[in-house]
Amino acid sequence: MDICTTKAAIRARVRDWRAAGRRVVLVPTMGYLHAGHMALVARAREDAGPEGRVIASIFVNPTQFGPTEDLATYPRDPARDTGMLEAAGVDAVFIPEVSEVYAPGAQTIVETTELAGILIGKLRPGHFRGVATVVTKLFNIVQPDTACFGEKDYQQLAVIRTMARDLDMPVRVIGVPTVRDPDGLAMSSRNVRLTPEDRAAAPVLNAALTEAEALARDGVTASRLRSHVRARLEAEPRADVQSVDIRDAETLAALSGPLTRPAVLLLAVRFGAVLLIDNRVVGPESKEETP
Repeated sequence: MDICTTKAAIRARVRDWRAAGRRVVLVPTMGYLHAGHMALVARAREDAGPEGRVIASIFVNPTQFGPTEDLATYPRDPARDTGMLEAAGVDAVFIPEVSEVYAPGAQTIVETTELAGILIGKLRPGHFRGVATVVTKLFNIVQPDTACFGEKDYQQLAVIRTMARDLDMPVRVIGVPTVRDPDGLAMSSRNVRLTPEDRAAAPVLNAALTEAEALARDGVTASRLRSHVRARLEAEPRADVQSVDIRDAETLAALSGPLTRPAVLLLAVRFGAVLLIDNRVVGPESKEETP
């Protein structure tokens, strides 16, 4: 497995693969990998096929963190990460420094103006501008055929798909289902920062979503579904509910009244200093679909 720290190095590797007619698939990550990331790698390996090549990037992107957020404390362990990626059959890892990605004086940004300002974007102003900008840069650096992202970050996946569509990027964006711990908590690199008490309380997110899935099958309205989920979460003393919303599963448009098509419930809940997100696609048939 090649470890590349510069744009020139990863581009040279991709150029060699392209010359040999090989397909290239990218898995962007911020590191501190877990089984959810490995599911992305497995999906990328499947999409690449036996002759294709898989690249994972590890980059904690500073532009998607706000001034009071957890950039400095975001968990990092590149040696462990590269070992996991090599064992999973990744062909190259791109691990750049911040100065390699963002040149001094850089002033160009990418933003999905409407999607970036709702839901998590309202809680974390500028977050999705940072996401869209860095993913655009990664797509330009690597120029993959396909890129894999987790469905746990549902709004992020919608932002990236919209960005790729709007800017005519020749990259197929694949959403990979959320991987959960045995108690239902969605896997996240931030989970390691939960206190034991908060970790024990955090599965309430999955419990609330599971209850909502059953209620949606019974035909309750969007507002009643939202109210039930919020009440369920607020009954947990350690949960500081930041946002509970229900949106069209494809467009993320606001919903009201009876559910006539798949909708996505989107949660943002703080446990201590850690903000956790989760989601579930629900509806009369409760069919899992991605944006």
